[in-house]
Amino acid sequence: MKKILLLTAILFSTCIVFAQSAEISHDPEGNKIIKGFISRQELANDSSFTWFLQNQKDYTPDQSALKALRANKDSINIIAFGGTWCSDTKYILPKFYVLSDASGLSPDRITLIGVDHNKKTIQHLSEAFNVINVPTFIVMKNGKEIGRVVEYGTTGMFDRELGQIIAGKTN
Repeated sequence: MKKILLLTAILFSTCIVFAQSAEISHDPEGNKIIKGFISRQELANDSSFTWFLQNQKDYTPDQSALKALRANKDSINIIAFGGTWCSDTKYILPKFYVLSDASGLSPDRITLIGVDHNKKTIQHLSEAFNVINVPTFIVMKNGKEIGRVVEYGTTGMFDRELGQIIAGKTN
């Protein structure tokens, strides 16, 4: 428990101190890679990330997930790890933001951290949170991880699985 609280405290203090801290590079395919903290505005406004707004179109969030997130929006935080180069992140992350908007989840309750192709990020955060694949959405409540969805989840419906974690209906 102390370790989880310490990791959470480190993460959020690092967010404040290094809010603008990120390493930017490009891979051989020309993808812009952000390694570190990423703002939603950066994804929406940077011409390198046209996929962000495009993949928000025509998405309707799972209603059970929306209900769970609305009911718990003031008691959870979500830490999302993603790769701006990763096809799964490019598809899922924009939809996650549609879900969070529809639920009224405050942007202050979402921390987005970019990783490189090796799933590494600044300050060793991906290692601290044991991130193996991206995107990974970690749901935190009272400083403790209550669950996570990795990539599309186990059922292929990342939003429904997030809702189940938030509602406390996981096995």
